[in-house]
Amino acid sequence: MRYELHYWSSIPGRGEFVRLALEEAAVPYLDVARAKGGEARMLAALGDASLSTPPFAPPFLKAGKLVIAQTANILLFLGDRHGLAPAGDAGRYFVHQLQLTLADFVAEIHDTHHPVAGGLYYEDQRPEAKRRAADFTANRLPKYLGYFERVLAAKPGKAAHLAGARTSYADLSLFQVVAGLRYAFPKALARAARKCPGVIALHDRVAKRPRIAAYLASERRLPFNQQGIFRHYAELDR
Repeated sequence: MRYELHYWSSIPGRGEFVRLALEEAAVPYLDVARAKGGEARMLAALGDASLSTPPFAPPFLKAGKLVIAQTANILLFLGDRHGLAPAGDAGRYFVHQLQLTLADFVAEIHDTHHPVAGGLYYEDQRPEAKRRAADFTANRLPKYLGYFERVLAAKPGKAAHLAGARTSYADLSLFQVVAGLRYAFPKALARAARKCPGVIALHDRVAKRPRIAAYLASERRLPFNQQGIFRHYAELDR
């Protein structure tokens, strides 16, 4: 089966978490919106009244007759099918828990530059963004990274993974969050990283995985930019 991933063509965004899982699993997929006429196809699918499980917004994944939306839900599906999650219930649900926590983290990262409304330009909410980002860099960023550091530290020995004995989609997603923070908040991340060496080491290990390294070096990997979730505004990185 070749999967169809539907997500915006110009930003990594939430679709990148799914791409990383598909690349690590080495399964064929079509990045629909990046093909000719693809965004029109994606938008048509969003408005398709015949779908029994209609998505609210991208990303969503077509797998045969299945249409699966929401990043964590897609990854739960891929993790079960392609060995990107532990086989037992406890580990499987723990990885899903970690992914949902990362989803909360990503939402807070986004809201540093759009704290009032997603439909307003950043320039329309700069004072609020500065206040929100100040709290995020001082309190929320280290709190989230500290949680993942504790998860790694709780495992025996030098933990290579967040859960189980193999790389899971949660490891891949934490890699993406750290990479995004290095772009958006380099100063704040550097401060927080001093207390989270395990998280940084996990990021570096994921980046060196053969399939991930090949993907990162390819044209398929979209760069971070000022339209996505992770945006760099120097005035917010204090």
